[in-house]
Amino acid sequence: MMDIILYNARIYTQWPERPWAEAVAIQKGRVVAVGDNPEIRALATPRTRLVDARGQLALPGFTDSHIHLFDLARRRGQVSLYDAASLEDLAARVQTHASQLPPDAWVLGYGWNESVWPRRRFPSRHDLDAVTDGRPAVIWRTDLHAVVANTEALRRAGIDAATPDPPSGVIDRDETGQPTGVLRELAINLVRGVIPPVDEATAASNLKAVAAELHRLGIVAAHDQRMKDNAEEGPEALQFYQRLAARGDLPLRISCNLEAAHLEGIIELGLQSGFGDEWVRFGHVKLFADGSLGARTAWMLEPYENDPRNAGMFLTPPAEMAALIQKAHRHGVAISIHAIGDRANRTVLDIFEEAIASGSAAPPLIPHRIEHVQTIQPQDQPRLAKLGVTASVQPLHCTDDIPNTDRLWGDRGRNAYPFRSFLNARTRLAFGSDAPVASPNPWWGIHAAVTRQRRDGSPAGGWRPEQRLTVPEAVWAYTLGPAEAIGQAHQQGRLAPGYLADLILLDRDIFVIPEDELPAAQVLLTLVHGRIMYRV
Repeated sequence: MMDIILYNARIYTQWPERPWAEAVAIQKGRVVAVGDNPEIRALATPRTRLVDARGQLALPGFTDSHIHLFDLARRRGQVSLYDAASLEDLAARVQTHASQLPPDAWVLGYGWNESVWPRRRFPSRHDLDAVTDGRPAVIWRTDLHAVVANTEALRRAGIDAATPDPPSGVIDRDETGQPTGVLRELAINLVRGVIPPVDEATAASNLKAVAAELHRLGIVAAHDQRMKDNAEEGPEALQFYQRLAARGDLPLRISCNLEAAHLEGIIELGLQSGFGDEWVRFGHVKLFADGSLGARTAWMLEPYENDPRNAGMFLTPPAEMAALIQKAHRHGVAISIHAIGDRANRTVLDIFEEAIASGSAAPPLIPHRIEHVQTIQPQDQPRLAKLGVTASVQPLHCTDDIPNTDRLWGDRGRNAYPFRSFLNARTRLAFGSDAPVASPNPWWGIHAAVTRQRRDGSPAGGWRPEQRLTVPEAVWAYTLGPAEAIGQAHQQGRLAPGYLADLILLDRDIFVIPEDELPAAQVLLTLVHGRIMYRV
């Protein structure tokens, strides 16, 4: 018996044998048949649920290939600062949020970006002290590579003028040597460790709320990324997802990464990348090669513009990186490594090349991947495809970063976000958002990849327009690209017989509308495993 039939649709199947169809039949969470309206409707029984698509476009459900899902669930209820237009605006938002909290609560927030403010300076502890009424406060920059902590939060973390910078971390200091409140890279962990954790019941409730928002955007699956050097987060997240899945309460398909600190234990257990089922899988071991552009810690071959003594920094020493990657490769564990700067990407590719060339009795069942690949020299760009390494990229970062890229890298920006060059070299692209660093809205992401413009149409003609993609290519990078990246292209990313019944219906045909209308696309219906998770 067919559980559900969607008919009278314009279905983009991404199935070579039948790229377009009018109807799809679903049974027990999988696609049974796709075809014309009469042939598929003939499969219906009195118990089959019939859904009339009224001629609208249907696509395979989208995957966000780089999202901090577990962190998003924990952050729900914190103050969002993405839209803060100035330091004064940020302070007002933090003050309003703090006034609604109990006297002993931490004031937590995320998303501020000083590069779009009239005065481009980081907030300080004094700015937060003035609006938090003695409560401890920590707010994350949009890239999550820097935070500002107020005086009370620094006190609880034991950070003062005598506290040394931790390895791969920086405590910003004023002219007298006192901490300014800004903590960069692994220095963030000094204060993160004293923030009270979220209990599991709250986390589960928050995850369902986050998933509902993602379903509304057409996202049915996630590659859950780890935060920097937070060793407890990965196992906690994986166990959490497994418990929800066992109860039938997991609303998304999740490939979960584990932090590199657990590599020895993973190897001892014989656990290999790709282990799991269609709901929860162990994906990759996460490493960090360098920092970020916004924090000026991306590791570059040449110094930043107008900052001749700063070429960024590595977060994992290269020799340690090489040892970890080579060991993981030998034991069937795939690596997911954050690399932003051109020196970081070259170093990582050199290590992957050596690890792959050295061979393995049990190589990973799924490909290694580089997260962000933000700027990479032309001679290095084809190397990902040659090595089979996935480029896990975030198109919305491209347009969000235009001011910083031009200002901090100058003409080297021509090597940033080279999506077309990657595809021309036959590199596997997997699109994501990096939420909560940026919005998880994939229609904004498609618009950015296709136009290289912000949603207000700037810059005219697109930024580095030679790197633009087509809409079908962008859709592939949100569907089949992510499926290939975790070894699931045999059952995810298409609407074809035997595939998982994850499907979305749109209010417009994104293949024919003007490009400037792409961000306005709305999802009318989202199916996950053949179940209606969202419907207008």
